[in-house]
Amino acid sequence: MVLKDIIAISGEPGLFRFIAQGKNSIIVEHLESKKRGSAYGSAKVSSLEDIAIFTENEDVPLGKVFDIIYEKADGGVVIDPKSDSEKLKDWFGEILPEYSRDKVYVSDIKKIALWYNLLHKLNLLVKEEPVDGSKEEPEAKPEQEAAPAAPKKKSPKKPAAE
Repeated sequence: MVLKDIIAISGEPGLFRFIAQGKNSIIVEHLESKKRGSAYGSAKVSSLEDIAIFTENEDVPLGKVFDIIYEKADGGVVIDPKSDSEKLKDWFGEILPEYSRDKVYVSDIKKIALWYNLLHKLNLLVKEEPVDGSKEEPEAKPEQEAAPAAPKKKSPKKPAAE
């Protein structure tokens, strides 16, 4: 799944979309309520794109885990995050059998199910395109070739006050 610009803020419910970089904070928009706000430097902000799940072999990016969940759930919603912890562990074991039972806690599994269901509800589960050499690159047409960029104009400097 493509999780670019979707972030979680520690202590804040739900997920957010990155809007812009402010002076001492980032400007975010809550995915459900569409309310904009700021996340300051003291807040722990995590991009879903940077989160990975511990497995016995190597870490699996959250986007790939969402891809697996999407396939297993046939594009539907998944288990309720408020389910019994044993049910959550069993469900996640079916999704990612090699996940590290020592490092991945039930709270992590709850977040994964909650985030997946939220993204599904908002139609933000966009399948990641495979990045391999089997895809043919379209040939560039002569009129599509990039023209050299025009130099940026510099604003005239004001003389310093003496």
